[in-house]
Amino acid sequence: MRPRRWNGLRVLDLCCGAGGMSMGYHLAGFEVVGVDITPQPRYPFEFHQADALTFPFEGFDLVHASWPCQAFAPVTAWRGDRDAHPDLLTPGRARLQASGLPWVIENVPQAPLRPDYLLCGTQFGLRVRRHRAFETSWRGGGELLPPCWHRPGLLAFEHKGERAYADAMGCTWMSNREARQAVPPAYTHWIGRQFHHHNTPTQAAA
Repeated sequence: MRPRRWNGLRVLDLCCGAGGMSMGYHLAGFEVVGVDITPQPRYPFEFHQADALTFPFEGFDLVHASWPCQAFAPVTAWRGDRDAHPDLLTPGRARLQASGLPWVIENVPQAPLRPDYLLCGTQFGLRVRRHRAFETSWRGGGELLPPCWHRPGLLAFEHKGERAYADAMGCTWMSNREARQAVPPAYTHWIGRQFHHHNTPTQAAA
């Protein structure tokens, strides 16, 4: 699918990982720049290895942040090492709110954020059960999606055969290890359209 251009809008993807979220914004017509504290050799767009809490926002129309979820994820609590993972979401949100730019925060549903959008792969016709919550500066609204439907045969995160899971998500360029932290591009492809609905290019650049 060829991406659509919306007047050259640029999105900064903080904590981008291997680029699942970035690919969705690309498909929604954005120029994408990714930032992560660790190297991402297969990231498909412009990449900067840097601290997401200090990377400059100048020149961007939208900032997306997928702060590490280990401090909130049930699997971390089950393993008993949740205290080993700092909460970056709280200071990260404060920085986004102070920027004056439109922003999106993505995390697991258990994270302390307002779920303006709660998405599942089944809402986009994917054979993937992976829920993610999105808090936005515009507080949600826009297109309606069908409810998620966990029909038999879905691939969950814990499903054996990780390559099949990555392919089902649409993250075919990733390694198996990278896919474990990925989110389907379909989520931010849709979020990008909601941004366009709620923020005109003039408003986004203000």
